[in-house]
Amino acid sequence: MAGALPSVRAVAAGSVGNLVEWYEFGVYGFLATVIADRFFTPAGGGAAEALVRTYASFALAFFFRPLGAALFGRLGDRVGRRPVLIGVVALMTAATALIGVLPTYATAGALAPWLLTFLRIVQGLSAGGEFGGAVALLTEYAPPGRRGLYGAWQSFTVALGLLGGAGVAAGTATVLTGEQFASWGWRLPFLLALPLGLVALWLRVGLAETPEFREAGAGAGARTDAGTEAGAGVDTGAGAGAGAGAGAEAGTGTGAGATTASAPVGTEVSHPAGTRALLPVVLLGAARVMGWAAAGYTFLVVLPSYLQTSLHTDVRHALLASVPADLGFAAAILPAGLLSDRVGRRPVMLAGAALVTALAVPLLNLLQDDGAPAAVKGVATFAAGAVVGLMAGPGPALLAEMFPVRVRWTGLGLAYSLSNAVFSGCAGLIITEAVRRTGNTDVPAYYAAAACAVSALALVKEPSRKDG
Repeated sequence: MAGALPSVRAVAAGSVGNLVEWYEFGVYGFLATVIADRFFTPAGGGAAEALVRTYASFALAFFFRPLGAALFGRLGDRVGRRPVLIGVVALMTAATALIGVLPTYATAGALAPWLLTFLRIVQGLSAGGEFGGAVALLTEYAPPGRRGLYGAWQSFTVALGLLGGAGVAAGTATVLTGEQFASWGWRLPFLLALPLGLVALWLRVGLAETPEFREAGAGAGARTDAGTEAGAGVDTGAGAGAGAGAGAEAGTGTGAGATTASAPVGTEVSHPAGTRALLPVVLLGAARVMGWAAAGYTFLVVLPSYLQTSLHTDVRHALLASVPADLGFAAAILPAGLLSDRVGRRPVMLAGAALVTALAVPLLNLLQDDGAPAAVKGVATFAAGAVVGLMAGPGPALLAEMFPVRVRWTGLGLAYSLSNAVFSGCAGLIITEAVRRTGNTDVPAYYAAAACAVSALALVKEPSRKDG
């Protein structure tokens, strides 16, 4: 029982920071129309143009994620998971709470959107570091054969964060009058991130360094062939003898990848061979999770604003419509991660990508049908969230297993953040602008389906190794 306590705390410490991050990103997405009015609409400005600017600020934060992944990942792979994760969650919490006290355009004029954008950049940097470090921490604390389940907790807190953001935003909008909510009520969901962040800090301060990282550091002095070890364990997709993702599993890999758990500190990224080996794997990882990124943000974050601007749903009903999707997403993640420990990451994720590709358009058409019962629409959005959960559950473990321990934070963080920068961060901007220009309200479905089709091809191309 005593041996299980560090793992329990590791799950809590690793996942709670992610909850804070996605709670805020969810709140920003759910309140995009309100933020557009408060920060991006000068006198005489149009609502559609303001929403596009709001999503541009949203996307900008995502494009700083890869920089954050490289910066904090490099630090985390050198000095350890724990100290860097403490700094990352402190930065995210402070930036989120400050959004809740920013002056609006009516008060500060053109300075207001610039201040908001600066805080979004800070959030993007910290969020880029958060995912890779938390997944590394979770999977490195996982017992044998349970990396899928442990990694799935990271995605599960995405669902909890989005669900919490939707619930708090919808609840605040319901309790307050429309005038109160537009005037000051929208600030409350952002300020709530402060106590959540303090809990995350408390959990991380009391956590020890991961066993795999300690073992890697202990073995550093015994290694003489640093450059060879650097590139050996990375999943390059070159074939069965290359060591692929199994090299990330200390003691379970075969071939070249089996020795990577004890590679020297600080050699993998800086050595040219390690850099050359890392880049194609990062791109492959990004392709594998791009469907998760695009479909997740389309159905879980962009949906409320789409319902308001394209289908003219009021803000309360639009926010409430996202709740079944978030519930379905949350319900599927942990079972999908556990299933991937039994049958492999690739089959589970491939099923989710294929289902989104096939069903995205029919689902959206159902939501557009004024005659369809609300209960049927609720079940449909629940199912959409659950299908995304099939990709999100095994996704963190799949990425972690593609990289050896000494470049794991950097590698998986870059793969995830690059995918999210392009396909999540730009989702609202691309969908809103495309619908505005073309008048085609099926654009969100095409966007999600196309991204999932590419992910399916990437997953078929090179099998991932199941956690042994």
